Order: sequence, then C-alpha cells, then structure tokens
Amino acid sequence: MIRCLAIDDEKLSLDLLVDNIRRAPYLQLIARCKNTYEAAEVLQYEEVDLIFLDIQMPGLNGLQFLKTLTEPPMVILVTAYEQYALDGFALDVVDYLIKPVALERFIKACNKAKSLYDLRQAKANQSMVEPPHFFVNVEYSLVKIIVDDIRFVEGMKDYIKIHLDTSERPVITRMSLKAIIEKLPAELFVRIHKSYIVCVPKVTSIKRDFVLIGHQGIPIGESHKENVTKILGGGKH
Repeated sequence: MIRCLAIDDEKLSLDLLVDNIRRAPYLQLIARCKNTYEAAEVLQYEEVDLIFLDIQMPGLNGLQFLKTLTEPPMVILVTAYEQYALDGFALDVVDYLIKPVALERFIKACNKAKSLYDLRQAKANQSMVEPPHFFVNVEYSLVKIIVDDIRFVEGMKDYIKIHLDTSERPVITRMSLKAIIEKLPAELFVRIHKSYIVCVPKVTSIKRDFVLIGHQGIPIGESHKENVTKILGGGKH
C-alpha cells in the first residue's frame, strides 16, 4: 500500500480529494491536513510515500513547503492555478492536476505514482539481496568470496589462488580445485587445466593452447580441451 497525505486548506476540496484517494485500492490515507504546518507535524512521526498537495494556502504555501523537505516523498500537486506547473515539475513532482479534477485524470496520476513506487521498491529489494558467496579460511580468518567477483582459480598443490575483479592480489586458501568447483555454479565455471578453473563469461578470447581473461593468459590442458567447447557454447553443458 502507498501511504498518502492529503493537504488542502479548502474543506470541500479536501473532502473531494480524500474521497478520490479512497477510490484507489493501492492508496492508504494516513492523514488529512488543512495546512502545511499540520502536514509537517504528521511527517515527523508517520512514514509517507505520496503527498497530494495544494499550492495556494495561507502561511507556507505548497511549493514553499515542498522546498523545506530534505527527502520529500512523491508529490502530486492539486491546484486551481496553471501558472505554477513549471515550478512544480522543477521540484520533480509526479504530476500536476488542475481543479476540478476528473476522477479518470486523478487515477491516471495515481497510476504514475504507483509505477514509480513499484520501481523504487524493486530496486530497494534488489539491493538488499545478498549476492551468491561463500567463505574461505585465510590466515585464521574467514574471508567472504563473492562468486560474481571471481575471474579464475589457480591450483597450487594443497592451496588455491582465487583471482578477483576487485583485488590485485589473489586470495590464497588451503583447498583443492575439486572442493572449490563444487561451490561454483557449473554453468559459469569450467576447468580447462589440472591447475585452472575459469569464469566463462569473463573469457575474452581463446587461442590454440590458452584462453585470455583480460591480459591474463591461462593454459588449456590436453585432457581438458573438450571443456573449452563449454566456453564456446556459453557455458552450457
């Protein structure tokens, strides 16, 4: 639900605005205010996603009020005056409605706000999702390895070097190539040598006996040449 605040100094206009808000099933009216001072008080203790805001009001008008907000929610201006439209859109309002507002025009503005709200929520949820990762032991500490960060893995007897996009120095840990490849998505990583596993999307070119990841050449083992076809096929088995 989109949490809304309605602000208008004219009772009849405010009643009509509130009635229209209640017709949109995805809107939840948090408070109705007859001036911007009441609205400022509400914003101190309520979370508001969308403000329906009149402009011409005594004291602090709608545009002045909007300029006082450091992190304003979405705003739909609802006013009897056309001349403030440019000022309103300069303040990044969602829409500008001229009174009297037809219901279909009001719902259209609300739908714009809902699309913007849904987009912001999707981005926020995406940023909260933890990327695929695992931990390895490095000098008595556990170090997080982000799978998308891995360029290639190099085996050295009982140890491996994990080469990353975000670090010039590889992460060295006591582990076998067999153990780490079990932690990696098979569609993205292939073993091309007894000592190397590469990230398929990061391979930039393939030569006869080695592949390149950026400027780094990685040898292709004789017994692993068939795995190179997985790189040519986009990593599909």
